[in-house]
Amino acid sequence: MAKYARIASTGKPKVVIIGGGFAGLELVKSLRNAEVQVILIDKQNYHTFQPLMYQVATSGIEADSIVHPFRKVFESQKNFYFRMAEVQCIDTQQRLVETSIGLIRYDYLVIATGATTNYFGDAQMEKNAIAMKSIDDAISLRNTILDNFERALQLDDEEQLNSLMDYVIVGGGATGVELAGALTELRKHVFPKDYPELDFKSMDIHLIQSGGELLKGMSPEASKKSLQFLEEMGVKIWLNRRVKSYDGYTVTLDNGETLITRTLIWAAGVTGNPVKGLRPESILKGNRLKVDVYNRVEGYDNIFAIGDVAAMITPENPQGHPMLAQPAIQQGKLLGKNLVNLHHGKPLTPFVYKDQGAMATIGRNKAVADLKLFKKDIRSQGFFAWLIWMFIHLISIVGFRNRLVVMTNWFWNYFTYDSGNRLIVGKKQENIPITETITHKTVI
Repeated sequence: MAKYARIASTGKPKVVIIGGGFAGLELVKSLRNAEVQVILIDKQNYHTFQPLMYQVATSGIEADSIVHPFRKVFESQKNFYFRMAEVQCIDTQQRLVETSIGLIRYDYLVIATGATTNYFGDAQMEKNAIAMKSIDDAISLRNTILDNFERALQLDDEEQLNSLMDYVIVGGGATGVELAGALTELRKHVFPKDYPELDFKSMDIHLIQSGGELLKGMSPEASKKSLQFLEEMGVKIWLNRRVKSYDGYTVTLDNGETLITRTLIWAAGVTGNPVKGLRPESILKGNRLKVDVYNRVEGYDNIFAIGDVAAMITPENPQGHPMLAQPAIQQGKLLGKNLVNLHHGKPLTPFVYKDQGAMATIGRNKAVADLKLFKKDIRSQGFFAWLIWMFIHLISIVGFRNRLVVMTNWFWNYFTYDSGNRLIVGKKQENIPITETITHKTVI
């Protein structure tokens, strides 16, 4: 007989939340004063501020400055309980969540498991590429980048040298654009000082986008300006191109052209991350859970989904809301109020997304921002957009200490042209051994 996880019962309704991302975090906050027992389950014991993971990957800030322990965040919330565990499946009949530490009973269940990397069924790509969905991914990429240059110092063969110094980024969304910009700044200001024996004029950064524009979903002005910024910084942009295959060394495009790199960064798509045990009819294309306007999963009275994993199909949003932080935060806030109303038999409030716009930074003094303020569209590119981007991200980071550390790093990096977190600590991508014979490919 399966055992129950050790969680003291308070006699109040149990709201079990799976996932401590933006949506789950906001829901816990909104239930602070509710007469319920809030149980958060996550496989990590910390919340990650994902928008700045690319800066961890490119040595701009320390990993611990964008993570914050759940127990620290909610140390004063008396109705909060946290358990670090992996969720295995849900028993909707018995109202149980099966986890790696035992069974957890719920009265209301909220799935806030977010999204995971979508390799579109390409097992080879999944094996050889580096994703950007977790702190471990970001640290792995940082370690790989630094390790590549250490290995490059031992090489004379030009193709092998290029394979370690060149980078291919797949995906022209915010993550891909920001990574490309950060790498170009490292190439210009940092790496030549660290590795004076290497010629960084031969370091190529490729950004591959399947569509005809960068930052799809933002304004045409933002898309064009981001393309201009990156091209001026020396990034090689490949629009209307798809990666057909990547074997860890050769990138083959859909038109037959090839690139050589030992580091391909996959930022081309995400897919929902539902849990097992739900009826198949509730799971839509893209592995997102179909929810109504109250974020209730279709077919269930007491199971809800919020954030990236939730697809609220409406005439205004036929594909569901965008998989961004703001919809997740807003859904978490409203669901907390609705759960209290539901428990007391009061009417629920339907969710209405308040689009606040989108932003992306390309590099020093370069950013694009499409904001919606006071029912007006405000679009900015360049230095002012860069200041807006920094301010909004800084105030959004969880924890005063983290904000202070990130701000200090940004100021130091800006005035010294230096990124001080260039440490190889932990895992890195497993590269093809340099001594291994590799069939020569045409290099573009």
